[in-house]
Amino acid sequence: MDGRIGEVRNTCGGILQRRARLVRYSRRFNVVRKWATAIGSIDQLTPSANGALEHDESKTNQCAKSRLIQYTCSIWWARAGHCGTDAGRVVLTLKANAWFYNQQFVHVKVYSWNEVREHSGNDKWLVIDGQVYNITDWVRKHPGGSRVISHYAGQDATDAFRAFHNDLKAVQKYLKPIHLGSVKPEEQQVQAIDRDFRELRKTAEKMDLFRPSYAFFFIHLAHIIAFEVLGYLVMKQFGTGWIPYLITLLCCTIVQAQTGWLQHDFGHLSVFKKSKWDHFFHYLTVGFLKGASPHWWNHMHYQHHAKPNVIDKDPDVRIAKSKKKSMPYNWQHHYFFIVGPPLLFPVYFQYMLLRHIFTRKLWLDLVVVAMFFARLFILYFPMLGWGVIPFYFTVRCLESHWFTWVAQSNHVPMDVKADEAEPWLKLQMHATCNVERSLFNDWFTGHLNFQIEHHLFPTMPRHNLYKIAPLVKSLCEKHGVSYQVKSLYGAFADIVKTLRHSGELWYSTYKAFHSS
Repeated sequence: MDGRIGEVRNTCGGILQRRARLVRYSRRFNVVRKWATAIGSIDQLTPSANGALEHDESKTNQCAKSRLIQYTCSIWWARAGHCGTDAGRVVLTLKANAWFYNQQFVHVKVYSWNEVREHSGNDKWLVIDGQVYNITDWVRKHPGGSRVISHYAGQDATDAFRAFHNDLKAVQKYLKPIHLGSVKPEEQQVQAIDRDFRELRKTAEKMDLFRPSYAFFFIHLAHIIAFEVLGYLVMKQFGTGWIPYLITLLCCTIVQAQTGWLQHDFGHLSVFKKSKWDHFFHYLTVGFLKGASPHWWNHMHYQHHAKPNVIDKDPDVRIAKSKKKSMPYNWQHHYFFIVGPPLLFPVYFQYMLLRHIFTRKLWLDLVVVAMFFARLFILYFPMLGWGVIPFYFTVRCLESHWFTWVAQSNHVPMDVKADEAEPWLKLQMHATCNVERSLFNDWFTGHLNFQIEHHLFPTMPRHNLYKIAPLVKSLCEKHGVSYQVKSLYGAFADIVKTLRHSGELWYSTYKAFHSS
């Protein structure tokens, strides 16, 4: 019995000693690893064509010191292993060597801005925080769509990247495999306007302006549902006479317009901390309540935000080519609102979203769109019969007018030009303007009367946009950038003026082109 007790005591003592030795070696390894990281240089060793390490003779002493650190850490790592075989120690030593090679001795290439700009066609590079990334293959996998990220090929996408992504740490894992190197240090000069805007973003984060109010969005959704129920009950209770018909028509138009503003919030991931919930409610609102494709909306709208009013990059901008037979665009300020909005939602958008769904095989989007029409027919076909179809298109036409006047008031009167790779602040300011704040304006426009702030901070909850507006205005004044605020009537009037002016420019070009 005494002999067995002694054996157990010796075994326990051996285990404790090995554990203490393991802890001791681990601590030593971590200390030396930090030392190596602090003094090591990525330019000490570079891989040659055959995979061997080539020495830079001017740094022989520093290389020798780094190799000594590498060897010492490898030995400690091996001695700390539980396995006592030579093979086990060799494996652990090789792992340590691999770690040091990856962390300290891999050469990081540097590129000039001219080299980056050359990769803006089929071969696409972009820059984020001074680091160069090859997005040629990644664009097809990009969750926001291939075009929105391609619009920054050959350019600095730092501020656009930060604007569209709430959780920067989560997306870093996608950047590592496509990382090429960095921009030359002497060319990594940040403009004052960019530096000040990034400080403004930090200020907004400190003010907690990116935190959503769940109560606000719940009340907004509740008032949409209330109008939906009211419209149905009016027609159900009072029949299909002109008065109940018009009341239901008005209620359904309000539902569609206000749901459009709400789905816009979910689409920009500005409501929930976890994006999966934003995606879920985006499908619920834009799909089930509006009958549109969430994927199509993201594809179109993110491009608009990335390059607003930029020719060939913003899908909302179209340039009419001068043909022998053409629309009389010089009269567009007279006929646009008679022809444009009635065709925009009821016809053009319906065709485009269905084409998008079928060409990309987005079957989930097709299901939610089908659910919208099923709900429409289940509710209103018993009361209207096939009259539900003209009822639906009338609602779409009224909603289209609402959307067009609001959306275009912020963009049509502003500059439209080719891509000049402007700083984020200037790019957004040249393409957007604000409408005065009031309770009605906030509701009628879905808080897009603060279009400037929304474009600068697209993931900021809309109920906080007015809080950052004074700081944005101050920053614009500092850098001599125009900050425009108009009345709702003035903004609508500017749409007509701009259409007339652009029509006159087109007509003068048309006459000159076809006069000979």
